[in-house]
Amino acid sequence: MTQMTEERQQAAQWFRSLRDQITAAFEALEDAGPGPADPGRFEVTPTARADDGGGGIMSVMRGGRVFEKVGVNWSEVHGTLQPRAQAAMAARGVPGMAEDARFWASGISLVAHMQNPHAPAVHMNTRMFWTPHAWWFGGGADLNPCIEYPADTAHFHATLETACNAHDPEYYPRFKAWADEYFFIPHRGRARGVGGVFYDDLNSGDWQADFAFTRAVGAAFLPAFLPLAQAHMRQDWTEADKDAQLVHRGLYAEYNLVYDRGTKFGLETGHNADAVLMSLPPMAKWV
Repeated sequence: MTQMTEERQQAAQWFRSLRDQITAAFEALEDAGPGPADPGRFEVTPTARADDGGGGIMSVMRGGRVFEKVGVNWSEVHGTLQPRAQAAMAARGVPGMAEDARFWASGISLVAHMQNPHAPAVHMNTRMFWTPHAWWFGGGADLNPCIEYPADTAHFHATLETACNAHDPEYYPRFKAWADEYFFIPHRGRARGVGGVFYDDLNSGDWQADFAFTRAVGAAFLPAFLPLAQAHMRQDWTEADKDAQLVHRGLYAEYNLVYDRGTKFGLETGHNADAVLMSLPPMAKWV
């Protein structure tokens, strides 16, 4: 296995460019959103791993017209996996962990919690991971409405399906099923939302093809989500609607703290805890 220096640089730069596109689109949506408050803006903070292991950019907007809280983080990190993380990688079939536990990873991670209960929360991430003996891509996007609109669900899935089909007609059914399984909350016996696509450990042997597919998933996010936010950001809502939103956010918090692989990895590897936990909602409740 080579160092893949050029490929790693390409991936990190693309994830960074996607982060820039999304934050610009979200601030433009804030400008068009219902007032009278000032439109929200991202607070941008550099992040760093312990032991000079790289870092990234944490971008969080709070209290906006459209977004109650949204984080769009980019990272490029490297170092040596600690024993627990090594064991987790080895259990997934990653070779060579005992001989050389170095790693490199880059990606973008996004979670949006909306002001209007009729507008769905959403999650998206794409990433590349490298070790001296392996490389792979992962990512996906899933929609998390507290008040479901079937047309929204259909649009979100259709946009992701189109992106998948351009690369492999087997990807969408496979990765949709994976999302349905991955974003399930066992202790609640239910999904956290209406799904999307999720994939991990993607290595077909053709790096360029797998990178192109990962770019397609990331590029599909704004067309999949923005029309839904635009459609609902001015919709009237009741206190009962807001209560339903806060209860649903409790599900999101439970999932991310108990099951989410990315949360566990970020905390295990010493990345900035605020950046790792930016996915948590600003307010939630439990009944």
